[in-house]
Amino acid sequence: MNQQVVTLQDKYTFDSGRIYLTGSQALVRVLMVQRRRDMAAGLNTAGFISGYRGSPMTVMDQEMWRAEELAKEHHVKFWPAVNEHMAATAIWGSQQTHFHNDANYDGVYSMWYGKGPGLDQSLDAMRQANYWGSSKHGGVLVLAGDDPAQTSTVDAYHSELLFEDLLMPVLYPADIQDVFDMALYGIALSRFSGAWVGYKLLPETIETAASINAAHDQIQIVTPEFKFPSDGVNSRVGDSWAFQEERLLRYKLPAAVAFARANKLNRVTHDSEMPKFGIAAMGKTWRDALQAIKDLGLSEANLSSMGVRILKVAMPFPVDRETYKEFAAGLSDILVIEDKREQIENALRDVCYHLPEAQRPSIVGRRDEAGLFMTENYGNLHTDRIARIIAARIQKLYVDVDLSGRLNVLDTQLARSQDREALALTRLPYFCSGCPHNSSTKVPEGSRAYGGVGCHFMAYWMDRDVGYATQMGGEGVPWIGQAPFVKTKHVFQQLGDGTYYHSGTLAIRSAVASGVNITYKILFNDAVAMTGGQPVDGPISVPQITNQMRGEGIERIAVVTDEPEKYSTDSNFAAGTTIHHREDLELVQREMREIEGVSILIYDQTCAAEKRRRRKRGTFPDPAKRMFINDRVCEGCGDCSKKSNCVAVLPTETEFGRKRKIDQSACNKDYSCNNGFCPSFVTVLGGDMRKGTAVEGASPDLFNLPEPVIANIPSGGTYGVLSGGVGGTGVITVGALIGMAAHIDKKGVSIVDQMGFAQKGGAVLTHTRIANKPDDINSARINAASADLVLGYDMLTIASDAVLDTFSKRRTTAVINTNKAITGDFTRDPDLQYPSDNVKDRLISVLDSEKTTYLNASDLAVKLLGNSIGANLLLLGFTWQKGLVPLSKTSIYQAIELNGVSPKWNQTAFEWGRCVAHDLDAVIEIANRNSGSQIEFPKTLEQLIEHRTTELTLYQDSKYAQRYLSMVDATKTAESSLDKKNELSMAVARYGYKLMAYKDEYEVGRLYSDPEFKRKLNAEFEGDFKLQFNLSPPSIAPKDKVSGLPKKMTFGPWVLPLFRVLSKLKLLRGTAFDVFGKSSERKMERQLIVDYEETIKTVCSSLNNDNYPLAVQIASLPEKIRGYGHVKEASVTEYHLQLEKMLDAYSKIISLQAGA
Repeated sequence: MNQQVVTLQDKYTFDSGRIYLTGSQALVRVLMVQRRRDMAAGLNTAGFISGYRGSPMTVMDQEMWRAEELAKEHHVKFWPAVNEHMAATAIWGSQQTHFHNDANYDGVYSMWYGKGPGLDQSLDAMRQANYWGSSKHGGVLVLAGDDPAQTSTVDAYHSELLFEDLLMPVLYPADIQDVFDMALYGIALSRFSGAWVGYKLLPETIETAASINAAHDQIQIVTPEFKFPSDGVNSRVGDSWAFQEERLLRYKLPAAVAFARANKLNRVTHDSEMPKFGIAAMGKTWRDALQAIKDLGLSEANLSSMGVRILKVAMPFPVDRETYKEFAAGLSDILVIEDKREQIENALRDVCYHLPEAQRPSIVGRRDEAGLFMTENYGNLHTDRIARIIAARIQKLYVDVDLSGRLNVLDTQLARSQDREALALTRLPYFCSGCPHNSSTKVPEGSRAYGGVGCHFMAYWMDRDVGYATQMGGEGVPWIGQAPFVKTKHVFQQLGDGTYYHSGTLAIRSAVASGVNITYKILFNDAVAMTGGQPVDGPISVPQITNQMRGEGIERIAVVTDEPEKYSTDSNFAAGTTIHHREDLELVQREMREIEGVSILIYDQTCAAEKRRRRKRGTFPDPAKRMFINDRVCEGCGDCSKKSNCVAVLPTETEFGRKRKIDQSACNKDYSCNNGFCPSFVTVLGGDMRKGTAVEGASPDLFNLPEPVIANIPSGGTYGVLSGGVGGTGVITVGALIGMAAHIDKKGVSIVDQMGFAQKGGAVLTHTRIANKPDDINSARINAASADLVLGYDMLTIASDAVLDTFSKRRTTAVINTNKAITGDFTRDPDLQYPSDNVKDRLISVLDSEKTTYLNASDLAVKLLGNSIGANLLLLGFTWQKGLVPLSKTSIYQAIELNGVSPKWNQTAFEWGRCVAHDLDAVIEIANRNSGSQIEFPKTLEQLIEHRTTELTLYQDSKYAQRYLSMVDATKTAESSLDKKNELSMAVARYGYKLMAYKDEYEVGRLYSDPEFKRKLNAEFEGDFKLQFNLSPPSIAPKDKVSGLPKKMTFGPWVLPLFRVLSKLKLLRGTAFDVFGKSSERKMERQLIVDYEETIKTVCSSLNNDNYPLAVQIASLPEKIRGYGHVKEASVTEYHLQLEKMLDAYSKIISLQAGA
């Protein structure tokens, strides 16, 4: 393939050729290019950018930091503001540098950035600053990140009408090329008109990447003739408020229109010699309309012959009346397509209303001629909806035009989506593994908390008595309006350190002034976690916060931390501040809720995701300590998940039922899972995670891989790749690699990532369109039945309705990772089942089985590479080897190298994927070399009985096993007289064993002495490591200060010989010499066995076809008995309640049968 050499600096330094960049990077590039253009024009200018992050404007600050040296060279100053309001005020100041004759530059061009709510918070500054205006050689762009689909914002933001209310010209770029080009026009527009310029951005234009033309010299900005007042329209010293409104309305806005007309910002993009039907749209909607027209099968020649004219509106306000008149001239009908509210539709109606009646076209948009809705004014307006709208109008105007092909596809997709079974489980975003929010957001029983923004928001769906979010800066203030009128005397308020610094201090001050009883829980996690781990925008520390809060008059201040030892006595805390370990959080909160007035609890623990990032960079301690679960000792009770709320604790299905395991690839070393009351947790000190077979002699080089035939991109069309996976697992990274590789291969490419909240363990999608030419790409997102390739990194994500609608049995090839990645719901529901059948049924209904590959890439990545994070690149390598990726291998390799993160390792993952495509069985054989023999679960009743009898003999002796056999045999005999399968016998065989093999001290000792424990340990870890065991000996274990329940203690490897001794003492079990058997727990366990035997006898004595299903339920009920100590006691209590109800129902059935 024809390739180009690419570096990461090209996007900022090239002034010709093509460059690959994101929307955010395009705006950073503008700041540099504007300086170069001004210098060429003889102006010595500087740039200034300030704002506050928030989806979709999440990475502007990160991109500025990455480009810090180049920005400095271009005299661009970046100030990450404390909040949006302050940023807007600082931008205002940048337009006043000429006021006092001490300016170092001829002018300062500036950019403000923020998401929708940030724009709302800045309205006062924005309105006043726009009235004052921009400087002659400065200019201001207000970059507003809208979220009309409400993917990561509490409201469906669309800023264009807000800008209109601010009397601020607004530009709406359609794609990445537009983002760059129109920003240069926007700065010039701001300078010329003296107004600030709103700049509407969407995820499709800011969280998107594309290959664009770097040659900005083709942008020849025209300065129109315009009659300005003698003193001009730009900002000036001593301006009078009395004249600003008149100047803005009489001169600035008309000047903006003159500029737009001179530079054809609003322009006809498709025309006809005999125009009849017009389509008007702006920004991204214009792009979507072009895609819809293309999908309908209408070529430019078709449009021309039909008399179709298309208007692209780039500046919807102020209204470009003359351009609208020119567009409407000769048309009989106009269709306006716009999202949300009717801005250009109303403007067009107003313009055309004043035309002579004979020249006045019919205009429809939100509603048709009958007043019926054509497009909803809520939700997200997408390409396929636009296609239906355009088709309806064309078929009304041109009865002989056949558009049934695409419409039939859309109808089929709609019918299919309505008929399929609902997805049984949804992947919601969740706290990261080891996240401090897992602990910090908990409140004591009987209390409630107000929620917060960012990561705090996710606590709403975690059963934590947390709710009621406000805007940033209003945290806790609703309580001021509630407290006098409700019975509750106290509440907690969650507050992140970023929000505290942004505006939260004013909320706390308000609470102090009002005298309400409230505890602010300030999470100091040393990062703005939700938007990418940026630092808080200014100096802040835990001691500083304590002193600031003491300065507000707050007396009771406590710090709760995972590392209390890091604070010395001279840490400069406010007087009276107390320091506590995080284990005492409950105790501290119970104390604080009794305090009158405002109290402060600072929860100090570094963001888990940021820990991981810093550890990779070597800037954060990485303790050689990991947790490991002995699944034979584990009871599957879920107390570890309940205590930790951690998504790195996963279910593992064993021959003894569902247990737990630690996902070492995802674990962030928080260790709170070890707080679960269970002896199965082992601490591994030293050593390393096993790196996989690939570094132990086997290599992809062993395979003689043929070069595949690369997929073709249709002429004039695109090749759509849809990737879906779990946020935080590299989905976005692999999409970026594909995009960069396409750019290196000189392809047209567009990528849009759908993430927002989803980056925190939710469902993340990447839409990629690859074309032979950039102009072949219209809509960035892949729409209905348009996916050519699906990279399913996570089955649950790609089985969602929105994704399935993009599939086509005829067109789509899919490669799907079958790893059952459980959702965060599992932390609260230990019995949660991954809906494998439901997911596969949904996928099968829309995919051709001959074009679909299911592959457990995560398992292979762990075994071959030592880390599941390699699964995505392994899948990419697989699809490339199958000829499904229209890119060269050398471009993919170069993209991996440019990414700079473990390039050799990632290239190896890609190569292993190629090997899997070439010879799956051979790769599986290599992968399993160190995994030991694969355990076969008992499948038949006979196999199950034989297996459990052997186990009980090892547990105690053959006599004990015979007792078990007698119970099972009796059940088999009773069941044999019925026309039933052996479900009851299977249940008794499984759960009779479960009760009889209760895990007392002897059994725990035996299971730790079993060589299988060491084998499983060595399969995950290598090197020189030692073990610690986390146990709770009844007589010496400490008690929790609040609950009084026992806690665990840590014991060294010296207990292994003790385990072996205990194992050999099993024959004492149940005898007079059994020192452990005298506890209430052991007596309870022995009684459960006796009771179960009696229950089964009772059930079997009157077993018949009618009561058989209930009998099976009764026999299976011990599944609910799990755990150790108080956890097990609670489950037994619930077991007895359910058993009593079931036995009562069973007796009633028998009585009814006897009466009949």
